[in-house]
Amino acid sequence: MMLVGEGFAGSGAEAAHINTVLGDRAGPVGAAFSTALASPTAGHTPFLVVAQPGLAVQPPTLFVPKATVAADGDGRRHAELTWGPAQSGVAEGVIAALDEGVIDPAEVVHLVLIAAVWVDPDARHGATVRGNNRQATLDALRAGAVGFPGVTDLLAQRDRVWNPFDPPAS
Repeated sequence: MMLVGEGFAGSGAEAAHINTVLGDRAGPVGAAFSTALASPTAGHTPFLVVAQPGLAVQPPTLFVPKATVAADGDGRRHAELTWGPAQSGVAEGVIAALDEGVIDPAEVVHLVLIAAVWVDPDARHGATVRGNNRQATLDALRAGAVGFPGVTDLLAQRDRVWNPFDPPAS
């Protein structure tokens, strides 16, 4: 099993964009999870998501930063938002998915989750970053659980392709 989801919440620098891959620990998602955790690169170090220190969320969730995280100089605030509010928001989104039954609590011992997370280096408001990451994570997990989008959904939007970096023409 491999469930892929995408979620986007908020606007501006505090917007959150999450991609999730949920799958079996013993399968390709588990292999990708352990490989990513054991192979950090400068500025993109994956880490386990925790509800609080010493209490990792379940299923084990790997936070993979999409934006380069610099913990010094001008990048310090970005690092704090990534490791703090964004990470907490992802934790809350995973816990909400468990609470809603989007992820079957009885199956977490067999699963791992990879969350690729965008935190804009220009973000400044921790509470907004946290809330948007919670919502985007939950939305991504919901989408993955039901296989959204389907081909019909995608084809219906074929003439309206856009994203925050390439907005539709006015």
